[in-house]
Amino acid sequence: METRTNKKENPLGYEPVGKLLLQFAVPSTISVLVNSVYNIVDQIFIGQGVGYLGNAATTVTFPIITIIMAFATLLGSGGSAYAAIKLGQKKEDEAEKTLNNNFMLSIITGIVLAVTGFIFMEPILRLFGATESIMPYAKDYASIILIGVPFSVIGPCLSNMARTDGSPRLSMYGILIGAVLNTILDPIYIFIFHWGVKGAAIATITSQIISALILFLYFCKRSQMRLHLKELKLDGSVCKNVIALGTSSGITQLVACIMQVTMNNSLVYYGNKSAVGGDVALSAMGIVMKLAMILASVCIGIGIGSQTIFGFNFGAEKYQRIKHLFKNAVAAATVSVLIGWLLCQLFPGLIVNLFGGGNSAFVNFAEKCLRIYLFGIFCAGFQIVATNYFQATGQPLKASVLSMLRQLLLLVPLILILPLFLGLNGILFAGPIADMSSAVIVALFVVPEMKKLNRHIKEKDEETEEMETSPA
Repeated sequence: METRTNKKENPLGYEPVGKLLLQFAVPSTISVLVNSVYNIVDQIFIGQGVGYLGNAATTVTFPIITIIMAFATLLGSGGSAYAAIKLGQKKEDEAEKTLNNNFMLSIITGIVLAVTGFIFMEPILRLFGATESIMPYAKDYASIILIGVPFSVIGPCLSNMARTDGSPRLSMYGILIGAVLNTILDPIYIFIFHWGVKGAAIATITSQIISALILFLYFCKRSQMRLHLKELKLDGSVCKNVIALGTSSGITQLVACIMQVTMNNSLVYYGNKSAVGGDVALSAMGIVMKLAMILASVCIGIGIGSQTIFGFNFGAEKYQRIKHLFKNAVAAATVSVLIGWLLCQLFPGLIVNLFGGGNSAFVNFAEKCLRIYLFGIFCAGFQIVATNYFQATGQPLKASVLSMLRQLLLLVPLILILPLFLGLNGILFAGPIADMSSAVIVALFVVPEMKKLNRHIKEKDEETEEMETSPA
């Protein structure tokens, strides 16, 4: 049994991994879920207050939000992983330098993304599937969302760093307060002020600004790693390592954007060739994609929560703890997503009606989408935790390949190929085929990795035994 030998030893290196996983994964899962709920809440209130065209507008705008989150996740995950490794190596100054570099990178990235979005807004929205009937709503929503982009990047970035700093609850509270505020403001702006999709967007960016400010103040006054004005300068070596370790998470989001754009355009094209219609198909699948994001968010939260523990113990060469944590994280993620999968399969009508049920064609197709497209999502937990494991243990190439696997290498080709034979239904069947196939391929990466961990464990045990038996 492991015991604490040094009063200053970080609990990541000696506390039971099950306890640590619970301590870190619950707040991070809530944080990730809350970020997903921002969009779900908007979609529910827009569906009730504006209709399915408003929901379709948020669907075509969603790739913009995904791109923003890609950069926020890249910096947050990469900075968190690198800082955790440095803390495991007892290099606290390097960890603090990582925080300050990450904060500056997030400000610069947010400004660049916002300016680019405003300059190319209309062509971007057309590329993402906006039709003439949807475009006015999409422009209203996107124009407000872009104003808050810098805060949309800073918030998730600092949230990740707060977990590494040993404050997973603060990370959760910062995001949670914003979500509660968004839920309160949405109905006020949409139903009382009659601001429509603009109101939903204003509620969202207001909430994100508050979340970012809470986390910023924490790192200025209460944290172990601190933001210092004199340290807010970029270090090439730190930035390089942060980007390398965060690339797989960023790729996951960017690949999601490519998938969303491909799917949106395919839905409009094949939807218009069917009795469903392109706008209805786009709106219905938009709801299903947001629900898929909710289910995946639980797994992502568990993966992110375990990432800091993986990184610290990798830096400290505690391989038995790493292996034990991996098994626990996979089990927790799989059980969580199975519960959501069952709800989608058993109660699709109840779920769809939350988003507005006035159009029967919309409701019927959305229920069908929910059952078929999400049929294989129970496999998601294993893949997401494995990707986070490779990222946290300094294997960015493997993590990047696995990040691209499901959505870019499998789902996008299937969305393009299957409808040639099955029409609109082909898009729906692409989901479960991609989910199940990717799980098998991920296993081919994980099995050798577990064997490698076993070798490291054996070597450490032999080394310990040799030290204990050698004469003083």
